[in-house]
Amino acid sequence: MKTGLCIDARFRDHVAPAGHPERAARLDTIEAALRAAGVVERGVRAAARPATRAELERAHDPRYLDALDAQLAGGAGWLDPDTYFSPGTREAMLLAAGAAIDLATAVADGALDDGIAFVRPPGHHATSDQAMGFCLINNVAVAAAALRARGKRVAIVDYDVHHGNGTEEIFWEAPEVLYVSVHQFPYYPGTGRVCDVGGALARGCTLNVPLPAQSGDGAYLAAFREVVAPAVVRFAPDVTLVSAGFDAHESDPLASMRVSDAGFAHITRILLDAAGGRLAAILEGGYDGDALGRCALAATRALLRDELPALAPAPPTREEREAIAAAARLHAEAIAAWADRALRETGDFKRAAVQGERQK
Repeated sequence: MKTGLCIDARFRDHVAPAGHPERAARLDTIEAALRAAGVVERGVRAAARPATRAELERAHDPRYLDALDAQLAGGAGWLDPDTYFSPGTREAMLLAAGAAIDLATAVADGALDDGIAFVRPPGHHATSDQAMGFCLINNVAVAAAALRARGKRVAIVDYDVHHGNGTEEIFWEAPEVLYVSVHQFPYYPGTGRVCDVGGALARGCTLNVPLPAQSGDGAYLAAFREVVAPAVVRFAPDVTLVSAGFDAHESDPLASMRVSDAGFAHITRILLDAAGGRLAAILEGGYDGDALGRCALAATRALLRDELPALAPAPPTREEREAIAAAARLHAEAIAAWADRALRETGDFKRAAVQGERQK
């Protein structure tokens, strides 16, 4: 099996103001953990190259890209109260997007079986026309759009503790892309309601599993086994992309979830199996240094097919179980409504059944 690993020193050129949680030391911690465990040598090193303007425009409004270039030319400053830029930000963000595209493409082409790219700045909050939440360019969305342009079906699974509002917005009306998010709710950025299931052209292609604060391994594994993995399998993507944010960890300072290192290993393996092995993960959040390194290592080892660590979580609470059940129910209802609309519009029972099955 060939697992790609993208680790590039140039991502550190996006230099954070003092005290900002999204800083270059995050990558130092990850690389140190991977090297100490000897896993870097086991992967196929993937180089980063800058994304082109045409590649970015598949996911972002050209006017936004023009405005962003003009702002970044100022050297250093803030795009919003959370999102900064430095003299090295433009190159780093283009490299992050390019790394995501190339990793996803290599998996789609069979050059790699799977892989993970430890990039920064992160991307899943960046909408088609706005930077926010530490994110300037939506790396996963740009990669998914590149695959979509080649006629590929793509599933995106986002387990960052924050809902990926940008990714959802970009693919809200895209029936070729399944977007799934498991996140703390209510929480920043305030989106990701369980009833948000996609636009009129893509009902059921958005699946939100909002979990209450303090949810841990038991709730997450139930959500991934019972709702997320079946949705990915039914969608039958050519490639599954993962917004791999590790800020749902029990030690993370920016959230209130209780996932363990071992929990992330098991989540990764569940997704790898659901994807049929064709999976590309892209780093998003994770802000406790030591925990981030351990979680990145756990996910990488899961991709390398190492033995999973033992895990015996407490079962989901009633509130957690109700949240998971609601997500499953509303997703099923959205799929049924979509298939019914296809039948009414086409009058073709066979076509509606096929389309409905692909959506399921």
